Amino acid sequence: MGRARARFAICLRNEDCVDLEVRKVYPILPDATARDGYLRVIDESGEDYLYSADYFVVIDVPVAARRVLSTHLRA
Repeated sequence: MGRARARFAICLRNEDCVDLEVRKVYPILPDATARDGYLRVIDESGEDYLYSADYFVVIDVPVAARRVLSTHLRA
């Protein structure tokens, strides 16, 4: 079984969430327990949290860009 494809989202608004930056790309983590309408992302604190999906737009990223983003955002 292969690895799941990395997913990313751009933050469009943060409703006073100091750990999210508007216009920044965030990795989305799979979370089978997340309620509908929520995404688990690694935020500016370096931790993963559930945020309203309304704060983001999920983007389709080409393979080469996914590799770069995955490496850069983990650093």
